[in-house]
Amino acid sequence: MTNILSTLITMLDNLQKIVIEKPVDKIIRQIRDLIISGELKPEDKLPSERKLADHLGVGRGPVREAIQKLEFYGILKTHPQSGTIVAGMGLRALEGLITDVLKLETADFASLVETRVILEVNAAQFAAKRRTADDIVAIKNALADYEAKIAEGKQAVEEDLLFHLRIAEASKNKALNSLMLIITPDIIKNFIDLKVCDARTFQKTVEEHQEILDYIINQDVTTAGNAMRNHLDDVLEFSMTINQSKNKENGI
Repeated sequence: MTNILSTLITMLDNLQKIVIEKPVDKIIRQIRDLIISGELKPEDKLPSERKLADHLGVGRGPVREAIQKLEFYGILKTHPQSGTIVAGMGLRALEGLITDVLKLETADFASLVETRVILEVNAAQFAAKRRTADDIVAIKNALADYEAKIAEGKQAVEEDLLFHLRIAEASKNKALNSLMLIITPDIIKNFIDLKVCDARTFQKTVEEHQEILDYIINQDVTTAGNAMRNHLDDVLEFSMTINQSKNKENGI
């Protein structure tokens, strides 16, 4: 019996978990294969988002997200008049960059939250320094949408993150804003899957959002950053707990 159990354990150890690729991953991989095979060459134009979505049998959302990620890494370029084209880079560089993009898709939750904290603390500080009257209106509207969704007793993960994206926009830092847009879809998915919002009181979140907004309105740069860091402390601690549990399950 001991030998049988030992054999079964060894067999299980040698089996790899099945990882189901998301549509965005599959789209990026297909574009990579076309570039590496030479079917897509530098300066070649991609079909429109609508045509790609129809052909691939997916919504336009995954197509748009894949293109945005590839644009951020310089693999694709989008011109307002001529559409999206392949960047003129060497195959080795392109292959390496696309591999990095795909790795970003499988980042653990704690890494995403750590990255989010770094980006958002700076976003709040820049927003406090550079915000316009229109930015204040946009942030206030996002906060009102979050409060309204909570009042209806519904999940408000997207409204919560939209509040933070409006602050990133107010930072007037395009690179920072782009990074936020790249990691936000993964953060939303993790928040829903892990029920992150269930670990916080909504009233506390509303109060902290209002506090951050007030500091941005008053252009209190340092305090706005500190308030954002304090706001994200609970989520960061929660993500670390989740990560430790996963490591324990995997024997790490």
